[in-house]
Amino acid sequence: MKKLLLFILLVCATVQAYSQEYPKVVLSGDYPDPSVMRDGEDYYMTHSPFYYAPGFLIWHSRDLMNWEPVCRVMPEYEGSAMAPDLLKYKGKYYIYYPAKGTNWVIWANDIKGPWSKPIDLKVSGIDPGHIADQEGNRYLYVDKGEVIRLTDDGLATIGQKQKVYEGWRYPNHWETECMCLESPKLNYHNGYYYLTSAQGGTAGPATSHMAVAARSKSVTGPWENSPYNPVVHTYSAHDNWWSKGHGTLIDDVNGNWWIVYHAYAKGYHTLGRSTLIEPIEWTADGWYRTKSTATPIKTDPSIKHGLSLSDDFEGPEPGLQWTFWKEYAPQSLSFKKQTLWIDAKGSTPSDARLLLATAEDKNYETQVEVNVGKGNTAGLLLYYSEKAYAGVVSDGKNFTIYRNAENSFTLPNKLGKRFLAKIQNQGNSVRIAVSKDGKEWTTLVENMDVSQLHHNNYGGFYALRIGLLSSGKGSAGFRQFRYRNAIPQEKDMGAYLMVFHKDETHSLYMAVSDDGYTFTALNDGKPVIAGDTIALQKGIRDPHIFRGPDGAFYLSMTDLHIYAQKDGFRDTEWERDGKEYGWGNNRGLVLMKSWDLINWKRTNARFDLLSAGLGEIGCVWAPEVTYDDKKGKLMIYFTMRFKNEANKLYYVYVNDDFDRIETLPQILFEYPNEKISAIDGDITKVGDRYRMFYVSHDGGAGIKQAVSDRINGDYEYDPRWYDFEPRACEAPNLWKRIGEDKWVLMYDVYGINPHNFAFIETSDFVNFKNLGRFNEGVMKTTNFSSPKHGAVIHLTKEEAAKLRSHWENRK
Repeated sequence: MKKLLLFILLVCATVQAYSQEYPKVVLSGDYPDPSVMRDGEDYYMTHSPFYYAPGFLIWHSRDLMNWEPVCRVMPEYEGSAMAPDLLKYKGKYYIYYPAKGTNWVIWANDIKGPWSKPIDLKVSGIDPGHIADQEGNRYLYVDKGEVIRLTDDGLATIGQKQKVYEGWRYPNHWETECMCLESPKLNYHNGYYYLTSAQGGTAGPATSHMAVAARSKSVTGPWENSPYNPVVHTYSAHDNWWSKGHGTLIDDVNGNWWIVYHAYAKGYHTLGRSTLIEPIEWTADGWYRTKSTATPIKTDPSIKHGLSLSDDFEGPEPGLQWTFWKEYAPQSLSFKKQTLWIDAKGSTPSDARLLLATAEDKNYETQVEVNVGKGNTAGLLLYYSEKAYAGVVSDGKNFTIYRNAENSFTLPNKLGKRFLAKIQNQGNSVRIAVSKDGKEWTTLVENMDVSQLHHNNYGGFYALRIGLLSSGKGSAGFRQFRYRNAIPQEKDMGAYLMVFHKDETHSLYMAVSDDGYTFTALNDGKPVIAGDTIALQKGIRDPHIFRGPDGAFYLSMTDLHIYAQKDGFRDTEWERDGKEYGWGNNRGLVLMKSWDLINWKRTNARFDLLSAGLGEIGCVWAPEVTYDDKKGKLMIYFTMRFKNEANKLYYVYVNDDFDRIETLPQILFEYPNEKISAIDGDITKVGDRYRMFYVSHDGGAGIKQAVSDRINGDYEYDPRWYDFEPRACEAPNLWKRIGEDKWVLMYDVYGINPHNFAFIETSDFVNFKNLGRFNEGVMKTTNFSSPKHGAVIHLTKEEAAKLRSHWENRK
């Protein structure tokens, strides 16, 4: 009965996991407080500019998913402008926004401008939301549930504010920042006015923020709260998106509805709040709520999504990616021969002149050529505020490296007044380097943690932006500013990394190859990580490595020592009775994450502790990691069985930090004959299809293939045996030759003594060429033998060189 209930639960979870496609990110980086409007078949959006000037970057879309920048519409303003409401009313465009203790409005006849200068509405409150009733009377809502009448032209107010809405009372035990009723956005639909508000505080705890709904027959209330509240909310700190809230409702040309809101990527407050979107459905009782799937608007190929940050400084004005900080000083800029000259101001990064751009990625690289003028100090920073920044500046004699505003050190500048500065930010771990020619780089600092440079520590609601700095006297010149997502693509690759274990040590080994044919083990063929230091059973097996969509490396291993009794790690052959739970029974995996293949964060995952229904599992073996594009999550798939039954392939989803299993195991694939074991799955996306090679125990152990259109199920059984071995083999791993239309299928021939890896090669997955075993054909090893259960990924030449250097220097 327990197994039946577990099976039903897993089936339900599988359906839910497969169907979930939202939320989707429409603008990554610091694009908070989104306000979006529809103008016929066109959509426009803007966000909070705070102290960044010029303010209010307008974005344009035809499908709500792809957005292109149009213009910045407000050069100068007072205070920190935030939480705008962008709308069109009777042929005119308006932006209402709060700043400096009051609310303002700017307007234009054309979305591209010219826009008026700010008009002070002389009304307090924040986060204005405009609405006109069915008679054409105009109103402005602000925070705390207050509303005031507007004049017919929308450029002044009438009377006094009135409080008409108390908000929605969320449960007392919810962990929030404050009640903070704010962000009123209003829509009229089917006879009701709908009020979408934010509550809970916009930062603070991961579960703070939310979007709630209320409705009324009158534009001024009384308001009835939705029974479906909150419409948007982060319920757990384990969610990949924190502080979800501040939503705007929008209908599309097909009559579908959406909610656009902001959220922090988990662990990345430094990036600011990205703009996300989810589809909305209207319920039978007249409310709205989010849903997991939708039919998007057909994409318009003329829309080029995103804002390119790289700049050759052609002039005569700065690009839309650039803003000043707490000033608008275009007169301080000049363009000469593809060089941007910035007049100096101040003496430190806290009061210097800055030109800032918004970083978009968790893993990025930015560099620029710096020319230090006479009496000038210039450089490249990551800048949050006057109290929080990191980077490098130089006066031509010394480099000053800032870890933060109050933590810096100096090094001699041997490059002179012209140099290239580079900042690499991998998951908030920063490397700063300088160069004379862009070929040879000198690292000034690495592994510098910038993860704490954000709002929860310094206030302001800003983001850690890339900054060009000019201070002191004169001016500084900048050339060839470059920004790129630093996740390598195949064109960037120049080496191969193999991970494997050995039965003798139950530890992790790594080998590197430049050509994909000859592999040399690191650390003189000794383990790079000892199994008894990371595994609960004091040994690991079946290592697999994967480069995630963030560019980080994800290493998964079986937590199992098959000789633990002999080696003195336990008193029995297995942890549990082998007659009842089978050979090598274990219950856990070792999960590790790294940005550089040297420094690792580890988690030991016990699957029997995920649910009472999993207490009787007989094994958890051979884990591999991939990324589910539809789900937007990392997926671990593995071999599992209950007690002594046949093995099947299962999968779970895991968080981005790789330290928490988020779902119960769900069936990925089982053999057509339920009494036959299927183990050691290995999934690779080739074209539009997912190819899974696995081990079948239908007779002798060998390699078969199953193919599907989706990553987490529906794999079609293929009876063909794909290995070329007469003896038993396992652990298939498919990898591509760099720059070639050739795929190598590697597998572990454990049925021979000594055991070895064998290889076959294909371009069409129908015809395969036998490459033989290691050192018996074209594939070679130089300093190791008898590897077990391996996996291969691509590396850049720089990554391979750094890894080799690290282990050579440890001798």
